Amino acid sequence: MRISIREPRLGDAQAHRAAVLRSAAHLRPWNPVEPDALPELLRRQGDGLRTFLILDEDEDEAAASGAAGGGIVGVCNVANIVLGRFRNAALGYDSYLPYAGTGRMTRGLRLVVDRCFAARPGGLGLHRLEINVQPHNDRSLAMARRLGFRHEGFSPRMLYINGDWRDHERFALTAEEWGAAQP
Repeated sequence: MRISIREPRLGDAQAHRAAVLRSAAHLRPWNPVEPDALPELLRRQGDGLRTFLILDEDEDEAAASGAAGGGIVGVCNVANIVLGRFRNAALGYDSYLPYAGTGRMTRGLRLVVDRCFAARPGGLGLHRLEINVQPHNDRSLAMARRLGFRHEGFSPRMLYINGDWRDHERFALTAEEWGAAQP
């Protein structure tokens, strides 16, 4: 598996739309299904929000040569970025079919966390990351733990998703914890 991350481009809109549509049933219990959201997400990029596509390089190359696929394993938003003394942000992510459960998303999110903790200008220069997961989203709970995030607490009615306020389990990780856990 060759997994990479990069910032999305407007040219990714069609492949992103296809990935979201084929994953709608997989996403719907936890997040809005918004196949046409990429252009608006691109307009919102800036100091407080950075988005990364997680790509399967082999599939991405096949798609570029005209084969079916697209190679988009998932997307990760690094949101609510605050620098200064806080240097904190929140990760939110979606994995897309057929890649969910194959280990590709874990590899991609490791690359995103590396980028978040790396010094500027190549990285985001953050010190702390949070992940908030709905209590019954077993796959995302396992992802947070697999990445080394520690459980910090429970936030009732934290986010408004799909017409309802949703409870979330809160996880966090610091740059020191991440560095100590890496080979």
